[in-house]
Amino acid sequence: MAAMESAWKRAKRALGLSFCAHPPHRSTFDDFGDSFSDVRLSDASLSAASSDSGYRALIPTTPTPTSSGLRISKSKAPTSKRTCTICLGPMKPGRGQALFTAECSHEFHFQCISSNVKHGNYICPICRSNWKEIPLHKTIPSLHFNPPKSTVRGPHPDDLMTMVRRVDSLNIRPCRSPSTEPGLFNDDDAIEKHLPATTKELQFSSERKSVEIKTYTEFTALPQYASLDDFSILVHIRAPRASSNPRAPVDLVTILDISGSMAGTKLALLKRAMGFVIQNLGPLDRLSVIAFSSTARRLFHLRRMSDSGRQLALTAVNSLMAGGGTNIVEGLKMGSKVIEDRKYKNPVSSIILLSDGQDTYNVSPNTKGVRIDYKTLLPTRYLPVHAFGFGGDHDSAALHSIAEASGGTFSFIEDEGVIQDAFAQCIGGLLSVVVQRMRVSVECVHAGVSLCSVKSGSYANLLAGDGRSGSIEAGDLYADEERDFLISVKVPRTSNEETVLVQVGCSYKDPVSKETVNLEPTKVSIQRPHNVVLEMVSIEVDRQRNRVRAAEAMALARATAEKGTLVEAVTTLEEERLRLAKSVSGQIGDRLCLSLDAELKEMQERMASRKRYEMSGRAYVLSGLSSHSWQRATARGDSTDSDSLVQSYQTPSMADMLHRSQTLALGPLRPPVRPVRSASERPQRK
Repeated sequence: MAAMESAWKRAKRALGLSFCAHPPHRSTFDDFGDSFSDVRLSDASLSAASSDSGYRALIPTTPTPTSSGLRISKSKAPTSKRTCTICLGPMKPGRGQALFTAECSHEFHFQCISSNVKHGNYICPICRSNWKEIPLHKTIPSLHFNPPKSTVRGPHPDDLMTMVRRVDSLNIRPCRSPSTEPGLFNDDDAIEKHLPATTKELQFSSERKSVEIKTYTEFTALPQYASLDDFSILVHIRAPRASSNPRAPVDLVTILDISGSMAGTKLALLKRAMGFVIQNLGPLDRLSVIAFSSTARRLFHLRRMSDSGRQLALTAVNSLMAGGGTNIVEGLKMGSKVIEDRKYKNPVSSIILLSDGQDTYNVSPNTKGVRIDYKTLLPTRYLPVHAFGFGGDHDSAALHSIAEASGGTFSFIEDEGVIQDAFAQCIGGLLSVVVQRMRVSVECVHAGVSLCSVKSGSYANLLAGDGRSGSIEAGDLYADEERDFLISVKVPRTSNEETVLVQVGCSYKDPVSKETVNLEPTKVSIQRPHNVVLEMVSIEVDRQRNRVRAAEAMALARATAEKGTLVEAVTTLEEERLRLAKSVSGQIGDRLCLSLDAELKEMQERMASRKRYEMSGRAYVLSGLSSHSWQRATARGDSTDSDSLVQSYQTPSMADMLHRSQTLALGPLRPPVRPVRSASERPQRK
């Protein structure tokens, strides 16, 4: 062994190389023991290994879990030389993996870095220095040359035979953006229409449940002599549960920031998160990935996630390297173009946008606020963009405005380790859309009743000039998702014993059958006795009124903070907390009211100083506003909750996908789990 090592050193000195490639012992990967089950290698490194190496599938890149098995905190992110920056696995000579040390002195698993090089990435993932000498795997089919005398080999198995070549000696160039993209992105894969094939499936389709509508009045009775100008009616809507029926296929475009600030652990975690998304899309779903830094490029067209499609998508994502500035506009333009130009269309479409920095190409650092009209960059048809702000340096105002303008949500990923969980929660909803283009209509029945206002958050509403009718465009609903809208009406005096106030109707499109469903209108009435003592206000109405008022207080506090008066903003939040505590639902310890109070308190703490507000307060407030205005779960950092992704609006499908993400790091490597189709055994929301 000593003679072998001496020969190895003499060969390095003779070649004058400033790198070293450590050969592994002949021990198998079983030598890792139980610890290997907690380490996940990158898809790129797995795909680079030969079929004899014992791997049979591409597995999403997952860093080593913490002791809890669920999270990697910022303070414990793997950054030492004993950890491979690409796969985040341990690096120790003689543990079954060859190691490569570049001329810049940074060290990687040979398999990991050779896979990156195979895709033309000749820049160090850590320090961004250009390499003159690169590691190559002997089995790369695209390199047709005879091994030169300078090839370095060691006493390692044939399936891990390595070679190192100078960059300028190879007839290949680093991977760059295509110089000539097609004028139209109409090269998307053809969709495969899923038609019911059996009588049982046809029966399931005909028995698909419809949307459920419930109404609640502020009081169940008013005396005949009384008249009110602001009487509240709550319209509660619940989407059907997920079932064994085929779900609607999805067209998903992800727009990913790979600027220089994403280098290292951030990019590795993003690759892992994208691997999770890819593995959980079905064969009828289609995915396209846009990567942007100083410019934007399309990694691949809108491709079906069949087995081969997944393999190609994983390889493309794992070839990404960080560098350059941040050009959100170019990324959004290209992502929208993919949606606009596609030749075929799946029933459900969405865009996921992630960025960790400011748009250095389109927003001047000397100006405050967002100057760009992002609406002009969005697809012309309704299509939600779900934006994710990564870390403490992203432009939360820009990302929130993009999401708000498109009908999507804005999420704040404060802890880098939960990026996969945030993506999982989002796609858990997208893969369970059961209602599209819902429209809620309200018409007054009694001649003396008129509509005063409609509290619908960010959902567009319209009131007729005479106040006799109104409507709400409620968008798409996930399985089991709920919507609550507060309607204020004027109630007149009467001599009748009952007053029918309004009737509420609903229409929507079924994304699977593509049929329009029209529900029978629901009439809302109250009793009108001669004399009655007013009872306690409806708890359902009161708690939703608290939600609306709390959201309004958040918006006011945010606007005040942007003007520079943090003390006044904190006071606004404190006053709302006091009002919540005195409300009917607050006094009985309603869960939603307790959650709102904790959220308002967190916002107060993040407005304690200008520095903290800039670092996390603004993003936290905006993600909360996005969640409440759309009544949809978002991810956001929350020091008051051990699991920051648990929100009041989370659906069972979201919770299932989130649980799958959080438990993925536990146990040995295993094939991906198919998306759950049914929620029949899950506990119902109250």
